[in-house]
Amino acid sequence: MKIKAAVLYEKNKPMRIEEVTLDEPQREEVLVKVAAVGLCHTDWHSFRGDSTNPLPIVLGHEGAGIVEKVGPGVTTLKPGDHVVLSVWWSCGKCPACARGKPTYCFSGRAGPGQLPSGGKRLHTKDGQDINHYFGQSSFAEYAVVHERTAIKVRDDAPLDVVCLLGCGASTGIGMAINMAEVRPGESTVIFGCGGVGLSALMGAKVAGGYPIIAVDLLDEKLRQAKELGADYTINASKEDVVKRIQELTGGGAEKSLECIGNAKATEQAFNATRTLGKCVLIGVYPAGSTLTINPAVFIGTGRVLTGGLVGSIIHNIDVPRYANLYMAGKLPLDKLVSRRIRLEDVNNGFDAMEKGEVLRSVIKF
Repeated sequence: MKIKAAVLYEKNKPMRIEEVTLDEPQREEVLVKVAAVGLCHTDWHSFRGDSTNPLPIVLGHEGAGIVEKVGPGVTTLKPGDHVVLSVWWSCGKCPACARGKPTYCFSGRAGPGQLPSGGKRLHTKDGQDINHYFGQSSFAEYAVVHERTAIKVRDDAPLDVVCLLGCGASTGIGMAINMAEVRPGESTVIFGCGGVGLSALMGAKVAGGYPIIAVDLLDEKLRQAKELGADYTINASKEDVVKRIQELTGGGAEKSLECIGNAKATEQAFNATRTLGKCVLIGVYPAGSTLTINPAVFIGTGRVLTGGLVGSIIHNIDVPRYANLYMAGKLPLDKLVSRRIRLEDVNNGFDAMEKGEVLRSVIKF
């Protein structure tokens, strides 16, 4: 079928909005009419060429839409189902999947630019193969994905909001609930108030963390954190972060979450964590980043430093659960959507992201 998509032919050059060919879904695959897709920083990094994705490629990995057609062997979905397209496909068979940790599944990952079932379903007008991105390539009107990628959600959940659960929002929420394991009354610090950080703040709030402290360099982001439930905010350019956290928590936070990918902020987050506390990392760190931490501190204080992927969520359980919490007014995901744009505006959306003008732009079809 002929569809419209944003195709990246050269890194850090504007994507071209053009007609491409999308093949029929094969075994265990479904065709999804994309309703909305978020612009994530991971897309932007790939656009810039910070990762080694093969070109040409259609980016986009925070998609949501409606199943239009199912291929042979599909058992979990039917036409008409509303779905969020998950950033991480899992095989369901490897040791990580068997332990209920599908975000750490690597045996089920597709080859570069391919779908999990193998091969490519996107082609240019002249027949050249177009590479896929995170098994979905949702900067397009339609996507063919493996059925494990498409997570069914309730029909009344707005797809231009719950699409964020495909990656960034679930990453932050899961970071607080699954990885940091925030418990009621536990002091929790969020370093970095972008989309993932504010999602982590929401997750900590749902989990009952108190006080919740937000740290950033920009007052506007701290204002947004306060609006979403932060009890205290700290501008790291104006205060001694570690000292202030220790003052607010009586000696250090029980849980610290680093959502930036910055070595200095990571060291601050760890140093602001109290004895027997946990510091969790989920930011995207530049290549070559290193930390300076005295290993004796681990022995003397029992502090834990850990990290993980996509909030260690179980996609088919947690994504619908978070959608339900949004619909119940417990997770204000809509507050993360700064702009709704057309596919034709995707390059401008990246410009706005780079300038820090938005938390999330969402392409709405």
